[in-house]
Amino acid sequence: MADSHGGRPARRSARGAPAGGGACCWALPTALLCAYGFFCSVRPSEPFLTRYLLEPHKNLSETQVFNEIYPVWTYSYLALLFPVFLATDYLRYKPVVLLQGLSLIVTWFMLLYAQGLRAIQFLEFFYGMGTATDIAYYSYIYSVVDINLYQKVTSYCRSATLVGYTVGSVSGQVLVSVAGWSLFSLNVISLTSISIAFGTAWFLPMPQKSLFFHHLSSQRLSCEMKVIDCKNGAAVQDHPDVQRAPGWEDETKVPLNGEGHSAEKQSMQKRKVDIAKVLKDLWQDFLQCYSSRTMLCWSVWWALSTCGYFQVINYAQGLWEMVLPSHGADIYNGAVEAASTLLGAVAVVVVGHMKTSWAMWGEVALALFSFLIAAAVYVMDTVRNIWVCYGSYVIFRIIYMMLITIATFQIATNLSVERYALVFGVNTFIALALQTLLTVIVVDASGLGLDIFTQFMIYASYFAAISLVFLVSGICSIVRAYRRQEQCFSTEEVLHRIVLGLAIWILRQHDQHSNKCLWSVPVDVQVVASVFRTWGHGCVRDSVMGIMSVLQ
Repeated sequence: MADSHGGRPARRSARGAPAGGGACCWALPTALLCAYGFFCSVRPSEPFLTRYLLEPHKNLSETQVFNEIYPVWTYSYLALLFPVFLATDYLRYKPVVLLQGLSLIVTWFMLLYAQGLRAIQFLEFFYGMGTATDIAYYSYIYSVVDINLYQKVTSYCRSATLVGYTVGSVSGQVLVSVAGWSLFSLNVISLTSISIAFGTAWFLPMPQKSLFFHHLSSQRLSCEMKVIDCKNGAAVQDHPDVQRAPGWEDETKVPLNGEGHSAEKQSMQKRKVDIAKVLKDLWQDFLQCYSSRTMLCWSVWWALSTCGYFQVINYAQGLWEMVLPSHGADIYNGAVEAASTLLGAVAVVVVGHMKTSWAMWGEVALALFSFLIAAAVYVMDTVRNIWVCYGSYVIFRIIYMMLITIATFQIATNLSVERYALVFGVNTFIALALQTLLTVIVVDASGLGLDIFTQFMIYASYFAAISLVFLVSGICSIVRAYRRQEQCFSTEEVLHRIVLGLAIWILRQHDQHSNKCLWSVPVDVQVVASVFRTWGHGCVRDSVMGIMSVLQ
């Protein structure tokens, strides 16, 4: 899955449950969602998709697969992302999770039996729908568990998809290389696993609330709503004054058996007004979020790099196929995908424990690692050796997963969960818009329709350009920071001179009061030093009193 997010339970949620029953309230939906994520990710045929489409029984050429079929996924993903983003919240997650499972079932069923260019393009549309609805998987759990459990359940859900993807890749590689299974059989296994996931999703509890359209009552929300680090799930700051959001509805007042046509009409009118208010609120939040230079910097990198990342992983199998045609040799796509995923996860864990001043060095780090990504893609393209391609691909994914984790943390810090969802959606939408533009120009047969090697040269240049932009921006930021620091030092030096002059004047006054020669009393270095120490705390009066106490 690229990046994705279920009868109705008792009205008492995990937030209001007593301590004795709280574990049951969050454990069941978490376990069901993890099971869904695991089985939905166990797709052993996916690392061999290009090879499968190029097999004789599909009767597709390389140009058709690379330049006419794969671009459909990008277009459908972009077209569906924003409607799905709103529908996910409005429908309260579970229906969209079911839609994702159904879309993937249709995708793999057509992958098994569909023939011809148009049918496979239609298949890619459903796969784009399955990818766009992925947001429901990752956002569902936040609506059914207590805020203090966000970090725990997030790690469970992400681990489930990671383990599922790894199991699928490894099992696919073993079945192809050792057992000699056909790729058709691998697609049958993928379809079976997705069907199990779809069946599991039906047992997910239906959430009673969502982020934007269906909120808790104002009283409970003001007590419970906090600013969240969405990546780590840790509460950073309380928000005691959160107001009732537009689109809030009290479900206890919604008629269950119908109370007349007029009441239903009023409810529909109210919902229309609420949707308009929610959209207006989203726009205001958008302007406020992106007014921060730090937020803008990391978001720009996120959008630009994700665009390039999608392009590379979408067409990497095509590059490998050109370097070493699969019909004449064994391929290890599944092992490479599994290795890159696991090593990327290790890199993410390491990054989580790093303590670095990203405010100062973040842009330079982005420039450096973006250059390494560009180098990895360049090596993949120019060194026509399959093992070098595999190694460069692993390095590429590790670096990207590490940086996207840092970017996610930087963006999520001090953002509420609603605003994080908005920023995530906007950044992904921009990334897909850029990817669509790149696909239309470089890949699509109606555009330049370039061969796979030329495409990867362009992708390497693309990441090099990202590196250059952030290098220049980072150097400018560091220079500005040092200039501000020098100005602060200059101001501090002037103040120290003032205090030193004041200390000497006090010493002279003390000397005159004692009827001694002006220079007969040496300036006590320790006294002056104490002045500086006291001045560091910002209080001149205490400095003077300190000198007087020493002289008395």
